[in-house]
Order: sequence, then C-alpha cells, then structure tokens
Amino acid sequence: MRVVTCQINSQGDKAANIRTALELLDRAAAQGADLAVLPEYVEYMGDDAGALAAAEAIPGATTDAFAAKAREHGMNIVIGSMRAKVEGDVRCANTSVLIDREGRITAQYRKLHLYDVDLPGRVYYKESDTVACGNDVVTAEIDGVKVGLSICYDVRFPELFRIQALSGARILIVPAAFTLFTGRDHWELLLRARAVENQCYVIAAGQVGTYLPGKACNGRSMIIDPWGTVMACASDTVGTAVADLDFAYQDKIRSELPALSNRRADVYAIGAN
Repeated sequence: MRVVTCQINSQGDKAANIRTALELLDRAAAQGADLAVLPEYVEYMGDDAGALAAAEAIPGATTDAFAAKAREHGMNIVIGSMRAKVEGDVRCANTSVLIDREGRITAQYRKLHLYDVDLPGRVYYKESDTVACGNDVVTAEIDGVKVGLSICYDVRFPELFRIQALSGARILIVPAAFTLFTGRDHWELLLRARAVENQCYVIAAGQVGTYLPGKACNGRSMIIDPWGTVMACASDTVGTAVADLDFAYQDKIRSELPALSNRRADVYAIGAN
C-alpha cells in the first residue's frame, strides 16, 4: 500500500485552504497514493469566532469536495479533521473523516482527548470551551487493512492506540496541528513510541508554519514503520511525503518480537481515574 501524508499551512480562508488541500491530493495521486492523509483542521486555522462559523454538517460541502477528489483519482482519503456541527451544542466536534476510493464516507472519528489547562497566573486554555469531545474509539478498513483513527493531542494517550492495535489495526493515523513549541521535542518521539509499542505503521499529517500572529505549527509530517524507523518526512513547508507499507515486514516484526502476545493482561489494573 502506497501512502502519502499531506502537509498544509491552513489559514483563516476556508475556501483557499480547501483548494490547497485538493491540489495536494492531486499531487498525492500523481505519486501513486492508495491512501492520502490530510492534517487536523485542514479547512480552517483562523481565530475562534471564525472556527465556529466554519463548522458544517457531515456530509456537507467540504466532505463532498473531498469525496469528488477520491472518486476522480480512485484514492482513499482521510480528512485529518474538520469542524463538524453538533446538534444541540454551540460547540463543534473535531472530526476525522475517512472516504473510500468511490467517494463514500466509511468512518468518522471525534477527537477524544481535549487540551484543558488552568495554571493560575500563567495560562488558561480550555479546548472544551469550543469543542465537544467524542466518546468512541474508532477503527475502520481501508482496502481490507484495519486502521485506527486519532487526532493530535490523542497521541499522548497510549491507551487509545493499544486498544486499536488489539482490535486488529495495522496502521495508526495521526493528523495534527502540533504547536512548534511542543512539537520540536515531543512530536517525533511520541509518534515513534506509538509505532514501536503497537508494532504498527504510523501516518502523521501535520499543519506547518504560522497561522495567527505568534502561533505556529510544527509540521514534520511523517510515515513511520513498526520498528520505529522514519520512512519519510516532509520538509518545513507545504508538501507531501510518500512511502510504501510492507505488511509482510510488519508480520515478521510481530512474529520475531511478539510483544503484543506477551502482554500480561491478567495482572494489569488500569483504573478509570
């Protein structure tokens, strides 16, 4: 399976962002992609007021545009995330959407983990003020291969990815808008850890560059194999990275280093709190 991760510098112009994303999908198709993955909030990276206004129904105009591109190229697409309207809630849902080669929406995932922090005198930020969290772990199939869906901050919570791996996922998909500050130290480290501990391929698609004054994303979109090796990494600009996934190699790793089957679930006690 050939996969392409698409790296974008989305701004406050929703229509322009979608045009750029569609152009990158054309590039991915020219590179022979079976699967192309877009970043978190691919459609809008402006201020909060504009972000809520950008939310729409799924299916809707944005998913229709990407579905048409999937049909045009016969290519699977993951809309890393977009803002979806939530019935009965003024907030939006940070939602990843999987579209198959025929342009059908086959899975949706709402971001589980929201970044809420209150450090008196230092910083206050609650993602939950504008985003409604999801409550479901989601795996889906792409060309008969099971994948696990996640979004950005989720990557810091290994339980999610372990559940997906134990449910049969071979690929873990991580779209993000990781900040430059945390990303330079944590991004690759976290992604490679999720790949190694679950013996899965990881496809990470990130936003890159400045999107608001004083706010910038890390980029470094990458594809990682189950051994933890970075197979491909985008440069620090808008673009793509491509790699071919070898599932026989994955099977070999899992056979020769059977960490998943050597687990001691009988003695693990992970509480709800």
